[in-house]
This record gives sequence, structure tokens and C-alpha cells, in this order.
Amino acid sequence: MLKRIYILCDMLNESQKGQLRTALETERARLIENAKDGLQFSMNRERNIGRDSIDESMEEEIFSTELRLRDREKFLLGKIDEALRRIEENTINECEDCAEEIGFKRLLARPVTTYCIDCKEEREREEQSQAQQAGRSGGGSREDIGGSDELSGGNEE
Repeated sequence: MLKRIYILCDMLNESQKGQLRTALETERARLIENAKDGLQFSMNRERNIGRDSIDESMEEEIFSTELRLRDREKFLLGKIDEALRRIEENTINECEDCAEEIGFKRLLARPVTTYCIDCKEEREREEQSQAQQAGRSGGGSREDIGGSDELSGGNEE
């Protein structure tokens, strides 16, 4: 109970919440615009008959990369919506692991974060350890061991 009271005393002020909301909404608008561009890209994709296999392969690789990028952005949109919800509930600065306060500077740098710096660093150490163990045993990629790269659409921020 004391921990909860401590967090409530350290809630963000309205100005700070406004800054976070603006950053999140700006990023959300950018991602939605990118999604529109991505849709145009996929719909206007030309299929020229008679090209050599190298050209076709290169085009497929570019298209595949574009689709992966759009998937990552879609995942980030969900995280942004969740962060906006947490702002409204006044829980944006509460670590989901330890319930301690997430510093405003950290939130400003990464508004979708759900972990305080200590918990995030601990998770990264665990991931690094798992990756090293997987490397020694000769198996597993980062995805196989549950790694969460922020750009790959992992489960963490």
C-alpha cells in the first residue's frame, strides 16, 4: 500500500502529460501516414513480365522489407494507443514490472515504455545472457529465444 501512495504522489503534472500526449499523437499521425503510403506502394506495384530473375528477386526483397516495416509500425501503433490510454488513467509513469515510477525524461525519450530503467536494464541483461547461452549451444536466433528488439515488434517497448 505504501508503494501505491508513493506513486500517486509522483504523478505527472498536466504539462508533462500534455508533452507526452503531443509526442504520442504526432508519432501516431506519422505512422498512419506511412501506412497510407505503404498501401499505395503495394497497390501500385508493377509486375513486368520478361525481366530477369535477379530483378524480380530484388523487387520481392524490397516488397518483403516494406511489409515487415509496416508490421512493425502497426505494432507500434498499438503501443501508442496503449500509452495514450495509460495517460488518461494516470498510470503512464508506473513500471509494469516493479510498480515504481518511470522518470519523465525516460518517458519523453520513449513514451511507449512500460518499464523503469532498472527493470529494462535487467531484462536486457537476461536477454543477452540467453543469447549467449543459445550461441554456445549452437541454436536459436534472437526470435527463437524471445528477444525483444524495439524495432522488430517484440513484446517490450
